[in-house]
Amino acid sequence: MFFEFEADFVEALRCIPMQVRLKLDTCGIKLKLQDWNHFNQEERQSLVELPCATNLEIAAYRSRLNQILVDRTGKPGTDLAVDENPPWMDAANIPDSVTEKAQEVGVTITAEQWASLQPLQRFALIKLSRSSHENKNFLPAVREFRIVE
Repeated sequence: MFFEFEADFVEALRCIPMQVRLKLDTCGIKLKLQDWNHFNQEERQSLVELPCATNLEIAAYRSRLNQILVDRTGKPGTDLAVDENPPWMDAANIPDSVTEKAQEVGVTITAEQWASLQPLQRFALIKLSRSSHENKNFLPAVREFRIVE
């Protein structure tokens, strides 16, 4: 599933889509955009399509990603700490970064709205609310998720 706010780059997969970024956080590998840009279209598409939910799938995804990285860059990915209780799986608590970013753009996200989102949607809002991220897509995402019209 791709989001509408990703439409300008998902056709060619020139940027790492949110669903792949979620899988990266799940399997514990940091992937730089410059490394992603070394991958061919088929490799990128495989990383979009491969499941990454069960322990077996996570291990297989990690292995596939590292193989592509070694093939394309000569080195495996950098390990990333895996959060055992990631905030996007918590439907009851809105992270402060999301609340603060929402306030910056004049939006209030209620607990009910947060709880109604899918984990991938919560993940996207968390990523788009981080100060280190270019977050021009935060408001389009909030609109797409029907938090505001």
